[in-house]
Amino acid sequence: MEKTNFIDKLALIKIENKKTLVSLSRGKDTWYTPGGKREAGEDDKQALSREAKEELNVDLIPESIIYYGTFEAQAHGKAEGVIVRMTCYTADYNGSPQAANEIEKIDWFSYSQRGLIATVDKLIFDDLKAKKLIE
Repeated sequence: MEKTNFIDKLALIKIENKKTLVSLSRGKDTWYTPGGKREAGEDDKQALSREAKEELNVDLIPESIIYYGTFEAQAHGKAEGVIVRMTCYTADYNGSPQAANEIEKIDWFSYSQRGLIATVDKLIFDDLKAKKLIE
């Protein structure tokens, strides 16, 4: 598979009360784990911190950023064979998450809401559920 068939994204996994934080972009009907694509010259932590500030209006605490896992699946809304690779991290932050910029809404989802999220996020939810981190 050619490299151009991959979408490289970073995501923040944040869990509270056995639910995980998700976001809904303006004009979209599918929820995602918050995050996005890295910009030129950014490492994972820099990109994740920037995306958290842009989308959730929170400041990640750099020393709290911990690699969680990498998940790959068919990219939602893209041509067949386009794969999204989601590199996930957990982190603490300063501030209270709120929808910002292209994000219309944020919410805390339990596993029962799995049907509302993108394919790659379903893999993340499955993993969180298997580890008993969400209900």
